Amino acid sequence: MNRQHLVAQLARPMTYDVAVIGGGATGLGVALDAAARGFSVVLVEAHDFAKGTSSRATKLVHGGVRYLAQGNIALVREALHERTTLLHNAPHLAQPLPFVLPSYRYWEMPFYGAGLKIYDALAGKAGLGATEFLNSEETLACLPTVRTDGLKGGIKYWDGQFDDARLALALARTAASRGALVVNYCAATALRHEDGKVVGLSCQDQETGNIHDLKARCVINATGVWVDEFRQQDGDAIGRPVQAMVAPSQGVHLVVDRAFLPGDHALMVPKTADGRVLFGVPWLGKVILGTTDTPRDDLALEPRPFREELEFILNESARYLTRAPGRADIRSLWVGLRPLVKPQGDDGDDTKGLSREHTVLVSRSGLVTVTGGKWTTYRAMAEDVLEKCFEKRLLERACPGVTADLKLIGGDVPATGRPRMSEAQGLHSFGSEAAAVLALEGADRELGAGLTEAMVRFAARSEYARTAEDVLARRWRLLFLDARLAGSLAGAVGAILAQETGVDPQVAAFERLARLYLTLPA
Repeated sequence: MNRQHLVAQLARPMTYDVAVIGGGATGLGVALDAAARGFSVVLVEAHDFAKGTSSRATKLVHGGVRYLAQGNIALVREALHERTTLLHNAPHLAQPLPFVLPSYRYWEMPFYGAGLKIYDALAGKAGLGATEFLNSEETLACLPTVRTDGLKGGIKYWDGQFDDARLALALARTAASRGALVVNYCAATALRHEDGKVVGLSCQDQETGNIHDLKARCVINATGVWVDEFRQQDGDAIGRPVQAMVAPSQGVHLVVDRAFLPGDHALMVPKTADGRVLFGVPWLGKVILGTTDTPRDDLALEPRPFREELEFILNESARYLTRAPGRADIRSLWVGLRPLVKPQGDDGDDTKGLSREHTVLVSRSGLVTVTGGKWTTYRAMAEDVLEKCFEKRLLERACPGVTADLKLIGGDVPATGRPRMSEAQGLHSFGSEAAAVLALEGADRELGAGLTEAMVRFAARSEYARTAEDVLARRWRLLFLDARLAGSLAGAVGAILAQETGVDPQVAAFERLARLYLTLPA
């Protein structure tokens, strides 16, 4: 993936059909959908792909059991079907996962069981497995370290899990294979208007400082919790007041060793002491515990947890696990910001969301903004965005979307017969590209935690990696699994990247970041 070639393409004088701002799940999904339909597409991302929210999910591909209680049947049905599509299109990065809900009160089995049977029914042929009622012995077989005192049994149901950052990368690379120009470390700095209409944007290469002006028939603002920044720019340019669209909320996750929850089943607590949900998810050789849902006013690129959030996860884990993790057991602590959408007033914009969970808004100038939603439904969100562009005549309606049955790069492998995603990372994480990794220099030299020299070279040559963080946080998920170990490998990874790219791999910056992921609130 030659950086100079990508930047040279940005400098070419042309008018794109679609320009996307933001390289997270939503923006990359839109870029792939548009490119697969034959549109000319450019996407710019200020940092690395999935640097923000899209690498900090709970790693679940799910329909949203809690939405059943809200009566949002349509949303659950859509998510359940999108879940199956995602698992089919990226079998090396997304797999079915059994969950067990332990029961300590007699009423819980019929109550939650009935809801999960409805969940199965809504999935229909897209279901991953039937809900089962377990006795206490069967529950312990699935969750060996769950608290036994008062255990009545459990309910087993199915959802999915995935590697969020690597899926984002697969979307970027698949979009590029369909002709899209996708560039990380290139920040959109300003929208361009003519006669009150958005006609493009300016962007700055973060490595050289060079400014590029891009013309586009349709500009899509897909910057997650940061969408209001560009909406404000747009409003100022056309003299229209803008109402804030996003109310950020943060979700905290902590990672511990598998000894605290061995096996391949996830723990799901539907109602904790204060009514929240708690997950214990086996993932890439560790266990993720979370999550929280706390309002946040600031938009830090690396938000940190509040003390009460950490205490909530540790205290609730202690109520359900025989061996409770403590602060000293935390291998990594990370936070993601969710873009929760505020109700929009009548300010002259088209604010009709195409789903109660995500919103697509088209301003008077033609700026298309999409935010909200979740990873599971990224593909459906992208289709909704394109449909809105057609409806507003920003684009001429082209062929129907083709992404429902479009395998992502690396996904040409059997969906079965490979290691579970609960197991540690390895060559299998590259799917059908494993042979290409093995062919590179250093395939037999491991740096640590399963990461080889060849994998770093592949990240630089084929996966847009520029820095030690790119490799150790998002191409190889070590920062999110064991921050101390990740920090110790930064120098070796940086040396290889410097050979491959010729630019500063920012080793010291990553070592500071790794320490931050081990810093606990007082």
